[in-house]
Amino acid sequence: MSRTDYFHDPDAPEANSIKVAVSALVRDAQGRILMIHRTDNDRYSIPGGALEAGETITEALTREVKEETGIDVRVADLIGIFSNPEHVIAYDDGEVRQEFSICFHADPIGGELRTSSESKDVRWVEPNEISSLNVHPSIVLRIEHGLSTSADPYYT
Repeated sequence: MSRTDYFHDPDAPEANSIKVAVSALVRDAQGRILMIHRTDNDRYSIPGGALEAGETITEALTREVKEETGIDVRVADLIGIFSNPEHVIAYDDGEVRQEFSICFHADPIGGELRTSSESKDVRWVEPNEISSLNVHPSIVLRIEHGLSTSADPYYT
């Protein structure tokens, strides 16, 4: 299913749903960031996805990272809660979802890089290379807060 992200766009469709999602800033021993090239919007992103019934937030996070990248992770700490009503995602089935993502730092503990139906490329990226990739501003915001030295979680 394809999607279109609208960010601070006065012509964006009105949201008709909201779902809890998780995302992870995963860094390897060299400080590189785990990034996926999404199949649904052709942008680079940190891994993540929706919470499913019967899961905890950390179970959803470890499942999503493994599914999208092949990497096993351990959740380390909270980066923030991102819930901007001016960021909506329109899917081709008519759903228009308001952003709501809980973002965590996570440490890689195993696995091997691989793609999935949701990721056409998976790679470790140097932080200074992020600006050269097609990354949505909402993901850039999560990365910036994840790389900051503030101990306080971000929230909107």
